[in-house]
Amino acid sequence: MGVEAPPRLAGPAAQSRRAPTRRAKPIDRPSRLKLWLRRRRGMLRPAALGIVAVTALGFAGAAIWAADPAGRAQALIEDVSDLGRGFGMSIQRVEIVGRQNTPLDMIGAALGVSRGDPLLGFSLEAARVRLETIAWVQRAHIERRLPETLIIRIEERSPFAIWQREGRFVVIDRGGRVIAQDRLDQFGPLPLIVGPGANLAAAGLYDTLRGEPDIASRVQALVRIGERRWNLKLHNGADVMLPEGAEAAAITRLAALQREQQLMDRPLVAIDMRLPDRLVLRQVSAPAAPEAPRPTGARRGA
Repeated sequence: MGVEAPPRLAGPAAQSRRAPTRRAKPIDRPSRLKLWLRRRRGMLRPAALGIVAVTALGFAGAAIWAADPAGRAQALIEDVSDLGRGFGMSIQRVEIVGRQNTPLDMIGAALGVSRGDPLLGFSLEAARVRLETIAWVQRAHIERRLPETLIIRIEERSPFAIWQREGRFVVIDRGGRVIAQDRLDQFGPLPLIVGPGANLAAAGLYDTLRGEPDIASRVQALVRIGERRWNLKLHNGADVMLPEGAEAAAITRLAALQREQQLMDRPLVAIDMRLPDRLVLRQVSAPAAPEAPRPTGARRGA
């Protein structure tokens, strides 16, 4: 019975004669989705092909996010941009609906896109959020219209009053938000409110005054006192001092006094209505009588 020879082990010399193993470089090939869409480019118009592309990418995106949410999300966004460019879907027009006072440069900065950028290559939701940080913009909606148009719909805040604070004048909306700080005359006549906290509390008092037009027509400004109560500054310079938390009842009472006694037509400095059972009137002080001329030659103190 013969003995089999043991297998020969390759030593260092034999190993050195082996050809080195080289790792093949990955081939940067288009994805199956890109290839499928490219083959059909000539069969469809750009807009129709864009719809096909978006639909296909939607299904592909759902699978990608489920399988690898961190690693493939950016790749999908790049695929969307590349496909959009390939099908001629780039931003060429921006239509803005509902804009009256919002500066165009602020809208452009918030959108963050330029002409020629891919129509599918940015987030509509992120752009909407940025638009709604603009002071004038209350709500915004953005939509794509294939193959080349963005449509921006804006609901603006309405100018409500001019607020004087720390010696400066600004325009606010009904909720008290500052929406403009210059060129205030372009907004027409607006109520004037004065004092810290006046912007947040003026809407209710303004509505009450609108119910008494004879009183409202005499009011020059609503002045917030100590962030607790209101004075009405009248056009004749008098102050109507309203009670804290009972402004509506005091204004109704003031309107009745005006109808019956023409109270606000009198030469008054202040009408104090802070006490519910008492009305305090401060009249304009009478000017002091001039001194009678002294006889010529009379000695002082005689």
